[in-house]
Amino acid sequence: MHREPSVTKVFEDDVEKDPDQALMMRFTQGDHQAFERLYHKHKGGLYRYFKRQLGDSALAEDLYQETWSRVVKAAAGYEQRAKFTTWLYRIAHNLLVDHVRALKPVDSLNEPAGGEQPLEATLPSDLTGPDGQLEDEQKALILKHCISLLPHVQKEAFLLNVEMGFTAAAIGEIAGVGMEATKSRIRYANQALKACVQQKWQEQSNVR
Repeated sequence: MHREPSVTKVFEDDVEKDPDQALMMRFTQGDHQAFERLYHKHKGGLYRYFKRQLGDSALAEDLYQETWSRVVKAAAGYEQRAKFTTWLYRIAHNLLVDHVRALKPVDSLNEPAGGEQPLEATLPSDLTGPDGQLEDEQKALILKHCISLLPHVQKEAFLLNVEMGFTAAAIGEIAGVGMEATKSRIRYANQALKACVQQKWQEQSNVR
């Protein structure tokens, strides 16, 4: 006798295949399990987004929680015009910008002229050793310091691209800027990090 699979099994199998947009649409229709699925899938990356840029765990947690609160509030108006991750990080970006603007002049946000990976995995490839690995923990600490020195817009673009895997097009949608501006931010960030890491490493080598 043929037995129909359980509703729970069908749901679980279907969710595994559904894109994030579909899960979000289910949530807008009252499916809270779909929201839980989205939350658990993206909670790590979203928290790191704030922590990497702010360096403050408590503040990162506050903005992280506020982002999810806004996702819930905005659910009724959600449309599948963009990837869910782009929409989610657009909300996070706006919260981060509001916070930065409250602390610094607006000009500090302008472009200057001209799952969790370890932080050292974001190092530009030509700054690693022949085997592709950092020589020691000191370079990881130097890199972390150099990232903290980047202008906000470059830091965000770099981390979204290199650490979180967003394309330049997606980053542009998140930050509300064009493709060329996004590529420039990533390029400037890589150049600045290369120069900073090399300088700091040389300074440490000179005192050893």
